[in-house]
Amino acid sequence: MIYRRSFFGISALALLAACATAGTPSIAADVTAPILVKPDGSYDTVPLAKDVITLKVMQTTVKNLSDYPTIEEGLQGNLAHMKAMADKACTTGSKPDILLYHEFPLTGYSSGTRTEKLKYTVQMPGPETEFLGEIARDCDTYIVFGSYATDDDWPGHILSLNGVINTQGELVETFWKTRNIKRLYPDREITTTTIESVRDRYRAMYGPEAEFPVVKTEFGNLAVSTVQFDPFVFAAYSMRGAEIMLRTATLFADYDVMATAAQNNVYSAMANIAFDIPGYDAGESIIVDNWGKVLAKSESKTEDDIIEAQIPIAEFREGRRIPNFAIDVTMPVIEQYVQEFPLNHMDVPREELPETGQAMKALMERASRFNSDEEKAKYEGK
Repeated sequence: MIYRRSFFGISALALLAACATAGTPSIAADVTAPILVKPDGSYDTVPLAKDVITLKVMQTTVKNLSDYPTIEEGLQGNLAHMKAMADKACTTGSKPDILLYHEFPLTGYSSGTRTEKLKYTVQMPGPETEFLGEIARDCDTYIVFGSYATDDDWPGHILSLNGVINTQGELVETFWKTRNIKRLYPDREITTTTIESVRDRYRAMYGPEAEFPVVKTEFGNLAVSTVQFDPFVFAAYSMRGAEIMLRTATLFADYDVMATAAQNNVYSAMANIAFDIPGYDAGESIIVDNWGKVLAKSESKTEDDIIEAQIPIAEFREGRRIPNFAIDVTMPVIEQYVQEFPLNHMDVPREELPETGQAMKALMERASRFNSDEEKAKYEGK
């Protein structure tokens, strides 16, 4: 039996972060709200298909869609590469139960304005998920992957989505990115739309349960995220019953993956894109256990690679409860914390969505609760 407690509780107050935002009512005050976290520390599961599962991480090179003669040729070429890698993973080493790809195996990263980038996206579901579904059926495995995407319900928005395809080839869950890291660059902000940036409309359309969904599978409870360096987000997933945290963020830090796994008592993996550009931390994808110990790591930054690890999911689940976080003792501080950027800052008409990273920075500076009126005025009209 593996029964343990998280020992980094102060980092994990995720579900309360939204409640701490000025003007946002606490979900706990709404008696009609769905139960997102069970009060006895348990969480829902489905029966396991096996005691030990095999997770394989698919570190792949990819060509940007903007570099192909046409977008159609680009998607066909990138899908063919994903299939070739899957064929290799399914015929060598242990048979996989989960194949985890990175953030951009379909589209790569194409620069440009919002209008330009919108062309280099896919939709979920769509032809690409149907193609990947055939691979999942043939290999009898789950396939998890990220992509830039669009949705007809969100015109003009560029989404960062993660799809989960089951062994029957069905797209069973689509994870939105929860939030973008802020102030990463001095002159711009990331323009993709996240749950945080349109949260009220997102909740109205999909429900509060869809903010931190956990897929209950025969191989364990899965959660998927493109977020980095955000302990609140990962704590929310662990409170919701995640057992395996699958991550798809590009250019990651291994210590973030290791610490997050240990803090939240989850097995975790990060699939990274591979390329050869000096100064960027590509490659070196990683799988860690629930203590943060490295189980497998790619030695390459620039080349295709497949790493694998076995997860003793039945033993891990036995007697397990959600982590023991320091909610009560830290609540007085959390209640007074003011989030710099308010929710829903991108819930604007299509013509007002910022076209560039610089325009996105201007929008964020105008919205910032930390800026004075004089500082905000510097960005008016930008």
